[in-house]
Amino acid sequence: MKNQTYRMTMLFDFYGELLTERQKEFFDLYYNEDLSLSEIAENSGISRQGVRDVIVRAEGIMQEVEDKTGLIRRFMQMQGHLDSLEAAAAELRTINYRQYEDPRLDEVASTIEKAAKALRE
Repeated sequence: MKNQTYRMTMLFDFYGELLTERQKEFFDLYYNEDLSLSEIAENSGISRQGVRDVIVRAEGIMQEVEDKTGLIRRFMQMQGHLDSLEAAAAELRTINYRQYEDPRLDEVASTIEKAAKALRE
């Protein structure tokens, strides 16, 4: 994946509900709100190391579930396949427009586009 923060936010999006409320709160503040460990510690009344331990534990829990299920990996692969489907439908439309003008080919392209859109949602 692109970078550590992006990877962690993807983990949180997929597996955040597996965390305790405290883990969710600290993780969200650190990765999504961009607060430092010191800022979170000051606001929570605990040590910086305590905040770090909570966040590291949350990261570990979510990474372990991803390692076992592979949901994010499969999701990312699916996105690539959907991109390919959409590109193929667009190319089919272009070829049909330039060479054939067959309404059935236009229907097929529309079906592919609708299916890809539905899978993205």
